[in-house]
Amino acid sequence: MDAQSNAPVIIIKRKKIIAGGGHHGGAWKVAYADFVTAMMAFFMLMWLLNATTESQRKGIADYFSPSIPLARVSGGGDGAFGGDSVFTEETLARNGTGAATFAAAMQEGSSGHSSEDSDALSEVESMLSGGGGESLVMDNAMKHIMTRVTDEGLIVELFDLESAALFEVGTATPTPLLNEISKMMVVAFSIVKNEVAVSGHIRSQPIVLADNPVWDLSSARADTLRKLLEGDGFDSQRFQRVTGYADRKPVASNPMALRNNRIELTLLRSDK
Repeated sequence: MDAQSNAPVIIIKRKKIIAGGGHHGGAWKVAYADFVTAMMAFFMLMWLLNATTESQRKGIADYFSPSIPLARVSGGGDGAFGGDSVFTEETLARNGTGAATFAAAMQEGSSGHSSEDSDALSEVESMLSGGGGESLVMDNAMKHIMTRVTDEGLIVELFDLESAALFEVGTATPTPLLNEISKMMVVAFSIVKNEVAVSGHIRSQPIVLADNPVWDLSSARADTLRKLLEGDGFDSQRFQRVTGYADRKPVASNPMALRNNRIELTLLRSDK
């Protein structure tokens, strides 16, 4: 009995050895696949931003968001992180409405306008923005054109860029670019019979002038475009009004921004 109690206790440990290092699971493969997919999407986005125009990007964006939005006007503050536009400081995101947004607005029952009139205006908008396929205007002119829909009708904005202006500086003399755009507008507007309103807008001057030219210049530029359109074959009886708004209705947060130099052509809704 004493010999047995003094015997050492033998403990045997058994280790489970897996040949080849075992299986480490496949979670890393899923994470790696997600990473590769994200990088591919990123490089595709970078390529699209570099290879397309503003109107084409707008059309692509509308393709992925065809439903009626809560608000057709996007926000945007001033400064580097405010974001007037994700593409350029000269074109405001809140001014753009693509073909899908336009169609959604046309279908809203509160407007009370005929579907025929809405369809006609939508066709003009698609021709100018490329929402229905190939754009009517060439690339250099397209950069100066933006469309949006309001209760009054379809507004086509023609605006200055740093690289090219629609008028000679400080005058109502049209540049060859504006002459080219005028001919395009006549072709686009010929598919409808709606009346047209022309309004001129000028950016604010950096200093207070005793004789501020913005009122006379905005009116003169609007009337110049009217004359160009008539000279290119547009029916003069379709003009309802020609107005100069000076610097009172800027579209950029900075009232002296070049983007505020623009002419707005409005295809007015028909009451019929």
